[in-house]
Amino acid sequence: MEFIACSVREVRIVAGSRKGHRIDAPKGGATRPTGDRVREAAFSSIGPVDGAAVLDLFAGSGALGLEALSRGAASCVFVERDRAAARVIQANLAKLRFTGATVVNRDISTALRAEGDRSQRFDLVFVDPPYEEWERHEPTLSELLPTVVTDDALLVVETGDRVEPALPFDLVTTRRYGSARITVFNA
Repeated sequence: MEFIACSVREVRIVAGSRKGHRIDAPKGGATRPTGDRVREAAFSSIGPVDGAAVLDLFAGSGALGLEALSRGAASCVFVERDRAAARVIQANLAKLRFTGATVVNRDISTALRAEGDRSQRFDLVFVDPPYEEWERHEPTLSELLPTVVTDDALLVVETGDRVEPALPFDLVTTRRYGSARITVFNA
C-alpha cells in the first residue's frame, strides 16, 4: 500500500455558528495556523464581534478571520501573499459557506494602501506574521494600520513569546501562551 502525503493540515473552529467544523491549513513551515487555545484566548480578550468588519493580515489558513465570521462578524478581508495559502482560504470559505469575505493575494503594504485608498475601515484587525518577520513588518504596520481602522478598533497581534510589539495604539493587554504572545491594542 502506498501512502500519499496530504497537502493540508486541519484546524477546527472553536465557537460560533461553525463551531467544531474543520478547516484546512496549508502544510509546511510557511504557514503556522493559530492554535485553538490561542485563538480562544484572543477572542476572550476582545469579546463579542457581532457585525464587525474584520481584517486578517498574514491570514495563512484564515483561521482567525474564519473564527470571527463564525462568531458573528459581518465581513472579513483576508490578506495573504502566498498563492497556495490564499487558495486554501477560498476553499475554507466555500466549505463553511461564508459570504461577506474577500481574499486578497498581495503583500501587506500593497493591500493596506489599497484598503486605505478605498476608505475601507475595520473594527477588528488580526496581525499574525511569521514570528521571525515581526521586526521587518512593524514599521509598515505602524505607518499604514492607522489609515484603515475605525476610531474604536481592536487590533490583535500574535508574535513569538519574547516579542513585545509596539504599534501607535493604546495597549490593552499582552499575554504569553506557550511560544506565542497575544497583544491587544485599541485604536
